[in-house]
Amino acid sequence: MLHKHRLIHAGLALALGMAAASALAANGDEAQTLKGSLTPLGAERAGNAAGTIPAWDGGITQAPQGYQPGKHHVDPFAGDTPLFTITKANLEQYKANLTAGEIALFNSYPDTFQMPVYKSRRSGSAPQWVYDNTYKNATSAKLLDGGNGFADAYGGVPFPIPKSGVEALWNHITRYRGTYVVRRASEAPVQRNGSFALVTSQQEGLFNYYRKDGQFAGLKNVLFYYLAFVKSPARLAGGAALVHETLDQIKEARQAWIYDAGQRRVRRAPNLAYDTPIAASDGLRTADDTDMFNGSPDRYDWKLLGKKEIYIPYNNYKVSSPAVKYADLLHAGHLNPQHSRYELHRVWVVEGTLKPNARHIYSKRVLFLDEDSWGAAVVDQYDGRGDLWRVSMAYLKNFYDLPTTWSALDVFHDLQARRYYVQNLDNEEAQTVDFAQPVPEDAYFMPSALRLRGTR
Repeated sequence: MLHKHRLIHAGLALALGMAAASALAANGDEAQTLKGSLTPLGAERAGNAAGTIPAWDGGITQAPQGYQPGKHHVDPFAGDTPLFTITKANLEQYKANLTAGEIALFNSYPDTFQMPVYKSRRSGSAPQWVYDNTYKNATSAKLLDGGNGFADAYGGVPFPIPKSGVEALWNHITRYRGTYVVRRASEAPVQRNGSFALVTSQQEGLFNYYRKDGQFAGLKNVLFYYLAFVKSPARLAGGAALVHETLDQIKEARQAWIYDAGQRRVRRAPNLAYDTPIAASDGLRTADDTDMFNGSPDRYDWKLLGKKEIYIPYNNYKVSSPAVKYADLLHAGHLNPQHSRYELHRVWVVEGTLKPNARHIYSKRVLFLDEDSWGAAVVDQYDGRGDLWRVSMAYLKNFYDLPTTWSALDVFHDLQARRYYVQNLDNEEAQTVDFAQPVPEDAYFMPSALRLRGTR
Protein backbone atom coordinates (compact mmCIF):
# COMPACT_ATOMS: atom_id res chain seq x y z
CA MET A 1 0.00 0.00 0.00
CA LEU A 2 2.88 2.38 0.70
CA HIS A 3 4.12 2.26 -2.88
CA LYS A 4 0.57 2.87 -4.09
CA HIS A 5 0.43 6.12 -2.15
CA ARG A 6 3.84 7.01 -3.54
CA LEU A 7 2.55 6.59 -7.08
CA ILE A 8 -0.47 8.82 -6.62
CA HIS A 9 1.32 11.79 -5.13
CA ALA A 10 4.72 11.68 -6.84
CA GLY A 11 3.33 13.71 -9.71
CA LEU A 12 0.68 15.90 -8.20
CA ALA A 13 3.58 18.34 -8.40
CA LEU A 14 2.90 18.30 -12.16
CA ALA A 15 -0.04 19.27 -11.65
CA LEU A 16 -0.71 20.01 -8.39
CA GLY A 17 -9.90 34.68 5.04
CA MET A 18 -12.63 32.50 3.39
CA ALA A 19 -14.71 34.79 1.25
CA ALA A 20 -18.45 34.69 0.81
CA ALA A 21 -19.84 33.06 -2.32
CA SER A 22 -21.22 36.41 -3.37
CA ALA A 23 -17.80 38.12 -3.40
CA LEU A 24 -17.57 40.65 -6.22
CA ALA A 25 -15.11 40.30 -9.07
CA ALA A 26 -13.05 43.28 -10.18
CA ASN A 27 -14.98 46.00 -11.99
CA GLY A 28 -14.12 47.24 -15.46
CA ASP A 29 -11.88 50.07 -14.23
CA GLU A 30 -9.93 47.69 -12.00
CA ALA A 31 -9.51 45.21 -14.83
CA GLN A 32 -8.06 47.95 -17.01
CA THR A 33 -5.12 48.21 -14.62
CA LEU A 34 -4.01 44.81 -16.00
CA LYS A 35 -3.13 46.75 -19.13
CA GLY A 36 -1.56 49.64 -17.26
CA SER A 37 -0.05 49.79 -13.78
CA LEU A 38 -0.35 46.02 -13.34
CA THR A 39 1.08 43.23 -15.46
CA PRO A 40 -1.35 40.95 -17.33
CA LEU A 41 -1.27 38.51 -14.37
CA GLY A 42 -1.79 41.21 -11.72
CA ALA A 43 1.71 42.04 -10.47
CA GLU A 44 2.96 45.60 -10.01
CA ARG A 45 4.55 46.57 -13.29
CA ALA A 46 6.88 49.13 -11.70
CA GLY A 47 10.05 48.31 -9.81
CA ASN A 48 10.56 49.18 -6.16
CA ALA A 49 11.69 52.54 -4.82
CA ALA A 50 15.15 51.28 -3.91
CA GLY A 51 15.80 50.02 -7.42
CA THR A 52 16.59 46.53 -6.17
CA ILE A 53 13.52 45.08 -7.92
CA PRO A 54 13.27 46.14 -11.57
CA ALA A 55 10.17 46.99 -13.56
CA TRP A 56 8.56 44.12 -15.46
CA ASP A 57 9.29 44.42 -19.18
CA GLY A 58 7.54 41.31 -20.45
CA GLY A 59 9.91 38.73 -18.99
CA ILE A 60 11.60 36.11 -21.15
CA THR A 61 9.95 36.14 -24.56
CA GLN A 62 12.30 33.83 -26.47
CA ALA A 63 14.64 30.96 -25.69
CA PRO A 64 18.35 31.77 -25.30
CA GLN A 65 20.85 30.79 -27.94
CA GLY A 66 21.83 27.14 -27.81
CA TYR A 67 18.55 25.82 -26.43
CA GLN A 68 17.15 22.70 -28.11
CA PRO A 69 13.42 21.95 -27.60
CA GLY A 70 12.88 19.01 -25.29
CA LYS A 71 16.39 19.21 -23.87
CA HIS A 72 17.46 20.75 -20.58
CA HIS A 73 17.11 24.50 -20.35
CA VAL A 74 20.05 26.74 -21.12
CA ASP A 75 20.62 29.26 -18.32
CA PRO A 76 19.85 32.70 -19.79
CA PHE A 77 21.66 34.33 -16.88
CA ALA A 78 24.74 32.11 -16.76
CA GLY A 79 27.02 35.14 -16.70
CA ASP A 80 25.54 36.53 -13.48
CA THR A 81 27.57 36.37 -10.29
CA PRO A 82 26.21 36.74 -6.73
CA LEU A 83 25.81 40.28 -5.42
CA PHE A 84 26.36 38.90 -1.91
CA THR A 85 25.74 35.74 0.08
CA ILE A 86 23.57 35.54 3.19
CA THR A 87 25.05 33.35 5.90
CA LYS A 88 24.46 32.79 9.59
CA ALA A 89 27.20 35.33 10.28
CA ASN A 90 25.44 38.24 8.50
CA LEU A 91 21.85 37.04 8.97
CA GLU A 92 20.74 40.00 11.10
CA GLN A 93 21.43 42.36 8.20
CA TYR A 94 18.88 40.65 5.97
CA LYS A 95 16.20 39.33 8.34
CA ALA A 96 13.60 41.90 7.26
CA ASN A 97 13.52 40.30 3.81
CA LEU A 98 13.44 36.65 4.86
CA THR A 99 10.61 34.37 5.91
CA ALA A 100 10.54 32.74 9.34
CA GLY A 101 11.27 29.42 7.65
CA GLU A 102 14.29 30.73 5.80
CA ILE A 103 15.68 32.18 9.04
CA ALA A 104 15.09 28.82 10.72
CA LEU A 105 17.19 27.06 8.07
CA PHE A 106 20.13 29.33 8.89
CA ASN A 107 19.70 28.54 12.58
CA SER A 108 19.34 24.81 11.94
CA TYR A 109 22.40 24.59 9.67
CA PRO A 110 24.57 27.56 10.71
CA ASP A 111 27.76 26.20 9.18
CA THR A 112 26.44 25.13 5.79
CA PHE A 113 23.17 26.78 4.75
CA GLN A 114 23.69 29.86 2.59
CA MET A 115 21.73 32.02 0.17
CA PRO A 116 23.66 33.34 -2.82
CA VAL A 117 21.71 36.48 -3.82
CA TYR A 118 21.78 37.58 -7.45
CA LYS A 119 20.50 40.55 -9.39
CA SER A 120 16.70 40.41 -9.48
CA ARG A 121 15.43 39.55 -12.94
CA ARG A 122 11.68 39.56 -13.50
CA SER A 123 11.79 36.78 -16.07
CA GLY A 124 8.16 35.69 -15.60
CA SER A 125 6.06 35.44 -18.76
CA ALA A 126 3.10 33.56 -20.23
CA PRO A 127 1.41 33.24 -23.63
CA GLN A 128 -0.82 36.06 -24.82
CA TRP A 129 -3.93 33.85 -24.77
CA VAL A 130 -3.38 33.25 -21.04
CA TYR A 131 -3.12 37.02 -20.53
CA ASP A 132 -6.31 37.56 -22.53
CA ASN A 133 -8.22 34.98 -20.50
CA THR A 134 -6.93 36.44 -17.24
CA TYR A 135 -8.28 39.83 -18.25
CA LYS A 136 -11.70 38.27 -18.90
CA ASN A 137 -11.58 36.37 -15.62
CA ALA A 138 -10.94 39.56 -13.67
CA THR A 139 -14.52 40.74 -14.15
CA SER A 140 -16.34 37.40 -14.20
CA ALA A 141 -14.78 34.95 -11.73
CA LYS A 142 -16.61 34.32 -8.48
CA LEU A 143 -16.07 32.10 -5.47
CA LEU A 144 -18.50 29.31 -4.69
CA ASP A 145 -19.29 27.28 -1.58
CA GLY A 146 -17.48 29.59 0.83
CA GLY A 147 -14.34 29.55 -1.28
CA ASN A 148 -14.12 25.79 -1.87
CA GLY A 149 -14.52 26.36 -5.58
CA PHE A 150 -15.03 29.08 -8.17
CA ALA A 151 -16.99 29.65 -11.37
CA ASP A 152 -16.86 31.69 -14.57
CA ALA A 153 -13.08 31.66 -15.01
CA TYR A 154 -11.05 29.66 -17.48
CA GLY A 155 -7.63 29.41 -19.08
CA GLY A 156 -5.96 32.07 -16.95
CA VAL A 157 -5.51 33.33 -13.40
CA PRO A 158 -9.05 33.52 -11.96
CA PHE A 159 -8.50 36.43 -9.55
CA PRO A 160 -5.61 38.61 -10.82
CA ILE A 161 -6.73 41.42 -8.50
CA PRO A 162 -7.44 39.35 -5.37
CA LYS A 163 -9.73 40.59 -2.62
CA SER A 164 -9.08 37.75 -0.16
CA GLY A 165 -6.60 35.10 0.86
CA VAL A 166 -8.59 32.26 -0.70
CA GLU A 167 -8.71 34.08 -4.05
CA ALA A 168 -4.93 34.41 -4.02
CA LEU A 169 -4.66 30.73 -3.09
CA TRP A 170 -6.78 29.74 -6.09
CA ASN A 171 -4.44 31.76 -8.29
CA HIS A 172 -1.60 29.53 -7.10
CA ILE A 173 -3.56 26.31 -7.55
CA THR A 174 -4.68 27.18 -11.09
CA ARG A 175 -1.57 28.99 -12.37
CA TYR A 176 -0.49 28.21 -15.93
CA ARG A 177 1.83 25.23 -16.48
CA GLY A 178 0.98 24.30 -20.04
CA THR A 179 -1.83 22.05 -21.28
CA TYR A 180 -0.26 18.60 -21.64
CA VAL A 181 2.99 17.77 -19.83
CA VAL A 182 5.19 14.67 -20.08
CA ARG A 183 8.33 14.05 -18.09
CA ARG A 184 10.51 11.46 -16.44
CA ALA A 185 11.72 12.53 -13.01
CA SER A 186 12.81 11.26 -9.62
CA GLU A 187 12.07 12.01 -5.99
CA ALA A 188 14.09 11.28 -2.89
CA PRO A 189 14.00 11.72 0.89
CA VAL A 190 17.43 12.87 2.06
CA GLN A 191 18.53 11.53 5.43
CA ARG A 192 20.50 13.38 8.11
CA ASN A 193 23.79 12.05 6.79
CA GLY A 194 22.96 13.07 3.20
CA SER A 195 22.13 9.58 1.93
CA PHE A 196 19.16 9.16 -0.42
CA ALA A 197 17.36 6.61 -2.57
CA LEU A 198 15.58 7.60 -5.79
CA VAL A 199 12.14 6.62 -7.04
CA THR A 200 11.83 7.37 -10.77
CA SER A 201 8.59 7.62 -12.72
CA GLN A 202 7.21 8.58 -16.11
CA GLN A 203 4.61 11.28 -15.50
CA GLU A 204 1.89 12.75 -17.71
CA GLY A 205 -0.50 15.55 -16.85
CA LEU A 206 -3.36 17.14 -18.75
CA PHE A 207 -4.43 20.51 -17.35
CA ASN A 208 -8.10 20.46 -18.27
CA TYR A 209 -8.45 24.10 -17.17
CA TYR A 210 -5.94 25.17 -19.84
CA ARG A 211 -7.32 23.53 -22.98
CA LYS A 212 -7.14 26.40 -25.46
CA ASP A 213 -10.46 25.48 -27.10
CA GLY A 214 -12.33 24.87 -23.84
CA GLN A 215 -14.52 26.82 -21.45
CA PHE A 216 -15.51 26.70 -17.80
CA ALA A 217 -18.78 24.87 -18.47
CA GLY A 218 -16.85 21.99 -20.01
CA LEU A 219 -14.61 21.36 -16.99
CA LYS A 220 -17.19 19.19 -15.23
CA ASN A 221 -15.35 19.96 -11.99
CA VAL A 222 -12.03 18.42 -13.23
CA LEU A 223 -8.97 20.69 -13.03
CA PHE A 224 -6.48 18.16 -14.38
CA TYR A 225 -5.72 14.50 -15.08
CA TYR A 226 -2.51 12.85 -13.93
CA LEU A 227 -0.98 9.52 -14.91
CA ALA A 228 2.29 7.96 -13.69
CA PHE A 229 4.22 4.74 -14.27
CA VAL A 230 7.06 3.82 -11.91
CA LYS A 231 10.29 2.90 -13.70
CA SER A 232 12.59 2.21 -10.77
CA PRO A 233 13.56 0.78 -8.32
CA ALA A 234 12.80 -2.73 -9.54
CA ARG A 235 10.57 -3.60 -6.57
CA LEU A 236 8.14 -0.81 -7.60
CA ALA A 237 8.58 -0.85 -11.39
CA GLY A 238 5.48 -1.46 -13.48
CA GLY A 239 3.00 0.03 -11.04
CA ALA A 240 0.85 2.90 -12.25
CA ALA A 241 -1.52 5.52 -10.88
CA LEU A 242 -4.25 7.71 -12.28
CA VAL A 243 -5.70 10.84 -10.65
CA HIS A 244 -8.67 13.04 -11.56
CA GLU A 245 -8.14 16.29 -9.65
CA THR A 246 -11.43 18.00 -8.93
CA LEU A 247 -11.92 21.73 -8.56
CA ASP A 248 -14.46 21.72 -5.71
CA GLN A 249 -13.32 18.78 -3.57
CA ILE A 250 -16.14 19.24 -1.08
CA LYS A 251 -18.63 18.72 -3.89
CA GLU A 252 -16.63 15.81 -5.35
CA ALA A 253 -13.48 14.37 -3.81
CA ARG A 254 -10.28 13.73 -5.73
CA GLN A 255 -10.54 10.41 -7.58
CA ALA A 256 -7.63 8.00 -7.90
CA TRP A 257 -6.92 4.51 -9.24
CA ILE A 258 -3.92 2.19 -8.90
CA TYR A 259 -2.60 -0.44 -11.28
CA ASP A 260 -0.87 -3.24 -9.40
CA ALA A 261 1.70 -4.78 -11.74
CA GLY A 262 1.94 -7.97 -9.67
CA GLN A 263 -1.79 -8.64 -9.66
CA ARG A 264 -2.45 -6.96 -13.01
CA ARG A 265 -5.47 -5.25 -11.56
CA VAL A 266 -6.76 -1.67 -11.43
CA ARG A 267 -8.22 -0.70 -8.07
CA ARG A 268 -9.90 2.43 -6.79
CA ALA A 269 -7.54 4.16 -4.36
CA PRO A 270 -8.71 5.93 -1.21
CA ASN A 271 -8.96 9.69 -1.40
CA LEU A 272 -5.54 10.87 -0.26
CA ALA A 273 -5.88 14.49 0.76
CA TYR A 274 -5.15 17.04 3.48
CA ASP A 275 -2.52 15.75 5.94
CA THR A 276 -2.30 12.15 4.75
CA PRO A 277 1.43 11.32 4.88
CA ILE A 278 2.99 10.39 1.53
CA ALA A 279 5.04 7.20 1.69
CA ALA A 280 7.53 8.19 -0.99
CA SER A 281 8.58 11.16 1.13
CA ASP A 282 9.42 9.00 4.16
CA GLY A 283 6.78 10.97 6.08
CA LEU A 284 8.26 14.38 5.17
CA ARG A 285 5.35 15.58 3.05
CA THR A 286 1.58 15.57 3.38
CA ALA A 287 -0.79 15.15 0.47
CA ASP A 288 -1.63 18.85 0.41
CA ASP A 289 2.03 19.88 0.65
CA THR A 290 2.42 18.73 -2.95
CA ASP A 291 3.01 21.65 -5.32
CA MET A 292 3.50 23.79 -2.16
CA PHE A 293 -0.29 23.56 -1.64
CA ASN A 294 -3.02 21.68 -3.47
CA GLY A 295 -6.55 20.43 -2.96
CA SER A 296 -9.41 21.88 -0.98
CA PRO A 297 -8.86 25.06 1.07
CA ASP A 298 -11.82 24.30 3.36
CA ARG A 299 -9.99 23.44 6.61
CA TYR A 300 -8.32 26.85 6.99
CA ASP A 301 -9.36 30.47 7.34
CA TRP A 302 -7.27 32.30 4.74
CA LYS A 303 -6.10 35.89 5.11
CA LEU A 304 -4.39 38.07 2.53
CA LEU A 305 -1.69 39.88 4.51
CA GLY A 306 -0.50 42.03 1.61
CA LYS A 307 2.89 42.12 -0.07
CA LYS A 308 6.48 41.94 1.13
CA GLU A 309 9.89 42.03 -0.50
CA ILE A 310 11.49 38.64 0.17
CA TYR A 311 14.59 36.79 -1.00
CA ILE A 312 13.15 33.74 -2.76
CA PRO A 313 14.55 31.01 -5.03
CA TYR A 314 14.33 32.41 -8.55
CA ASN A 315 15.77 31.70 -12.01
CA ASN A 316 17.15 28.41 -10.70
CA TYR A 317 18.58 26.85 -13.84
CA LYS A 318 21.65 25.48 -12.07
CA VAL A 319 19.77 23.17 -9.70
CA SER A 320 18.28 21.32 -12.69
CA SER A 321 21.35 21.45 -14.91
CA PRO A 322 22.54 18.14 -16.42
CA ALA A 323 26.05 19.23 -15.41
CA VAL A 324 25.05 18.86 -11.74
CA LYS A 325 24.80 15.28 -10.49
CA TYR A 326 22.39 14.34 -7.74
CA ALA A 327 25.25 13.41 -5.40
CA ASP A 328 26.61 16.94 -5.73
CA LEU A 329 23.21 18.60 -5.39
CA LEU A 330 21.70 16.70 -2.45
CA HIS A 331 23.78 17.48 0.63
CA ALA A 332 23.04 16.73 4.26
CA GLY A 333 20.41 19.17 5.57
CA HIS A 334 19.72 21.06 2.34
CA LEU A 335 20.62 21.49 -1.32
CA ASN A 336 24.21 22.42 -2.12
CA PRO A 337 24.07 26.26 -1.93
CA GLN A 338 26.65 26.48 -4.72
CA HIS A 339 23.94 25.61 -7.24
CA SER A 340 21.07 27.72 -5.87
CA ARG A 341 20.06 31.24 -6.77
CA TYR A 342 17.97 33.70 -4.71
CA GLU A 343 16.62 37.06 -5.75
CA LEU A 344 14.64 39.86 -4.10
CA HIS A 345 11.03 39.77 -5.33
CA ARG A 346 7.66 41.05 -4.21
CA VAL A 347 5.43 38.29 -2.91
CA TRP A 348 1.84 38.06 -1.80
CA VAL A 349 1.66 36.76 1.78
CA VAL A 350 -1.28 34.42 2.43
CA GLU A 351 -1.87 33.01 5.91
CA GLY A 352 -4.05 29.99 6.58
CA THR A 353 -5.16 29.33 10.17
CA LEU A 354 -6.73 25.98 11.01
CA LYS A 355 -10.44 26.31 11.72
CA PRO A 356 -11.46 25.53 15.33
CA ASN A 357 -13.30 22.32 14.46
CA ALA A 358 -10.99 21.15 11.67
CA ARG A 359 -8.22 18.58 11.88
CA HIS A 360 -4.76 18.89 10.34
CA ILE A 361 -1.18 18.44 11.54
CA TYR A 362 -0.45 22.06 10.57
CA SER A 363 -2.10 24.66 12.78
CA LYS A 364 -0.97 27.43 10.43
CA ARG A 365 0.66 27.72 7.04
CA VAL A 366 2.01 30.90 5.47
CA LEU A 367 2.47 30.99 1.71
CA PHE A 368 4.70 33.47 -0.10
CA LEU A 369 3.41 33.75 -3.69
CA ASP A 370 5.61 35.19 -6.43
CA GLU A 371 3.69 38.21 -7.73
CA ASP A 372 4.77 37.61 -11.34
CA SER A 373 3.51 34.01 -11.58
CA TRP A 374 1.33 33.29 -8.51
CA GLY A 375 3.52 30.27 -7.76
CA ALA A 376 4.33 29.71 -4.09
CA ALA A 377 8.09 30.11 -3.66
CA VAL A 378 8.23 29.46 0.11
CA VAL A 379 5.71 28.01 2.58
CA ASP A 380 6.21 28.11 6.36
CA GLN A 381 4.18 25.50 8.29
CA TYR A 382 3.49 25.35 12.04
CA ASP A 383 2.67 22.43 14.30
CA GLY A 384 -0.20 22.08 16.79
CA ARG A 385 1.73 24.00 19.46
CA GLY A 386 2.23 26.92 17.10
CA ASP A 387 5.94 26.21 16.57
CA LEU A 388 7.53 26.45 13.14
CA TRP A 389 7.91 22.88 11.92
CA ARG A 390 8.38 22.56 8.17
CA VAL A 391 9.59 24.79 5.36
CA SER A 392 8.78 24.13 1.69
CA MET A 393 10.72 25.82 -1.10
CA ALA A 394 10.03 25.88 -4.84
CA TYR A 395 13.13 26.66 -6.90
CA LEU A 396 11.43 28.71 -9.61
CA LYS A 397 12.60 29.28 -13.17
CA ASN A 398 11.07 30.27 -16.50
CA PHE A 399 10.23 27.32 -18.74
CA TYR A 400 10.63 29.53 -21.79
CA ASP A 401 9.54 26.81 -24.21
CA LEU A 402 5.93 27.63 -23.17
CA PRO A 403 6.66 30.16 -21.55
CA THR A 404 5.72 29.97 -17.87
CA THR A 405 7.30 30.24 -14.44
CA TRP A 406 7.30 26.89 -12.64
CA SER A 407 9.44 25.01 -10.17
CA ALA A 408 12.67 23.32 -11.22
CA LEU A 409 12.68 21.47 -7.88
CA ASP A 410 10.36 21.32 -4.87
CA VAL A 411 12.13 20.82 -1.54
CA PHE A 412 10.38 20.03 1.75
CA HIS A 413 12.38 20.61 4.96
CA ASP A 414 11.44 19.12 8.33
CA LEU A 415 13.21 21.29 10.92
CA GLN A 416 12.53 18.84 13.76
CA ALA A 417 13.60 15.67 11.96
CA ARG A 418 16.48 17.55 10.25
CA ARG A 419 15.73 15.75 6.99
CA TYR A 420 14.29 16.91 3.68
CA TYR A 421 12.58 15.57 0.59
CA VAL A 422 13.04 16.58 -3.06
CA GLN A 423 10.67 16.23 -6.03
CA ASN A 424 11.16 16.70 -9.78
CA LEU A 425 14.80 15.67 -10.08
CA ASP A 426 15.66 15.26 -13.77
CA ASN A 427 19.30 16.40 -13.98
CA GLU A 428 20.47 12.90 -14.89
CA GLU A 429 17.67 12.28 -17.39
CA ALA A 430 18.22 12.78 -21.12
CA GLN A 431 15.39 15.31 -21.33
CA THR A 432 13.37 17.59 -19.11
CA VAL A 433 9.66 18.45 -19.17
CA ASP A 434 8.13 18.03 -22.64
CA PHE A 435 5.23 20.36 -23.42
CA ALA A 436 5.16 19.61 -27.16
CA GLN A 437 3.37 16.24 -27.26
CA PRO A 438 -0.12 16.14 -28.86
CA VAL A 439 -2.92 16.58 -26.33
CA PRO A 440 -4.67 13.22 -25.87
CA GLU A 441 -8.40 12.65 -25.57
CA ASP A 442 -10.04 12.35 -22.14
CA ALA A 443 -10.35 8.60 -22.67
CA TYR A 444 -6.59 8.34 -22.36
CA PHE A 445 -6.98 9.17 -18.66
CA MET A 446 -9.79 6.76 -17.85
CA PRO A 447 -9.35 3.68 -15.57
CA SER A 448 -9.95 1.32 -18.50
CA ALA A 449 -7.03 2.87 -20.39
CA LEU A 450 -4.84 2.49 -17.29
CA ARG A 451 -5.53 -1.24 -17.31
CA LEU A 452 -4.66 -1.58 -21.00
CA ARG A 453 -1.43 0.38 -20.70
CA GLY A 454 -0.40 -1.38 -17.53
CA THR A 455 -0.60 -4.81 -19.14
CA ARG A 456 1.70 -3.90 -22.01
